[in-house]
Amino acid sequence: MKDDRRPFRDAHEDIEYSKALPDTPQAQSPAYRLAFADPDFLCRDELRPVRLQLELLKPQLGLDERGIESTIVLFGGARIPRPEDRDTARSDTLRDMSKYYDEAREFARVITERSVETNCTQNVVVTGGGPGVMEAGNRGAADAGGCSIGLNIVLPHEQEPNRYVTPELCFNFHYFAIRKMHFLMRAKAIAVFPGGFGTLDETFEALTLIQTGRMEQVPVLLFGEDFWREIVNWDALVRAGTISADDLNLFRFVETAQDALEVIDTWTLSGKRGEIPGR
Repeated sequence: MKDDRRPFRDAHEDIEYSKALPDTPQAQSPAYRLAFADPDFLCRDELRPVRLQLELLKPQLGLDERGIESTIVLFGGARIPRPEDRDTARSDTLRDMSKYYDEAREFARVITERSVETNCTQNVVVTGGGPGVMEAGNRGAADAGGCSIGLNIVLPHEQEPNRYVTPELCFNFHYFAIRKMHFLMRAKAIAVFPGGFGTLDETFEALTLIQTGRMEQVPVLLFGEDFWREIVNWDALVRAGTISADDLNLFRFVETAQDALEVIDTWTLSGKRGEIPGR
């Protein structure tokens, strides 16, 4: 859309003009394409720094335009089934974990009810935008009549956005690193449900940033204590000296949505009650 306040020709106009160029070798040569309208050029290895910048900037502008200032992050497995689909799960363990779909949905619903009070500018639920726990989070936000964010990434599988993400807040990424930045840049709490490599990667990156002081301390809620204690020997890390005993205070184990909400509402940091915007 042309901005009448700007004296220069709009880039969109030049793109449209280029489509009507004569069918000559010169005009149709790839070298003659506008650089910003040339996919082959933009996808060159040498342009990776530009693509990284664009991938950081596009969601940033979209969220800023909606006035979104803070988020509540939901991480969790794409393979955790809806309760109604639990009998089709690929393992007995996954079938039993369908309860976490309901807990994620309920947690997101209550969080979004609070977010709606701020006109969906604070504590907006953000997920990876896919199936399983991610779908449950976006679905709970939709149950509350609010908006939610989906940060999808192109994968050979599980990459399609679920139908509960707010369409104008549904973003797609090529770079995992930029996607993870957007998960955490506005985070006021992080809820983590059982999952696989992706969930573990996201969880430990967040814990590392908090542990090293590169990110402010926010509530980190691990749903399913039995699951987390089985896959991570936290006490062994302390005994080995690779983490300190105090590092175990960076997160809390919870079992239900209500447990998680109570931790958020009573979270303390350096002796002060934590403030979750929108409360």
